[in-house]
Amino acid sequence: MDHSKHTPLRPDELSFATVDGANVYGPDDNHIGDVSHFHGTGQHAQAIVDVGGFLGLGAKPVSLPVSSLNFMRDENGKVHATTAMSKDELKNLPEHNH
Repeated sequence: MDHSKHTPLRPDELSFATVDGANVYGPDDNHIGDVSHFHGTGQHAQAIVDVGGFLGLGAKPVSLPVSSLNFMRDENGKVHATTAMSKDELKNLPEHNH
């Protein structure tokens, strides 16, 4: 997927309503998780990403600062994110307890 043609979200668009369920892609462009919820708004928010698992089962929720994710819209308007962290790096983060 060529993310360079995608439109970055503005800081005022970084809210749960906008990024709920967004796919998260790692540095190798593989799907590594999905945004399950959000704490706060804008650049200082925390995104809770469910990593791994299958069909939502066995996924590990981890908390990431929004600044470590690049949220954008594709040509169809679908919001997704990229991160420099690998799936293994995310899985090694402490589990987020709701």
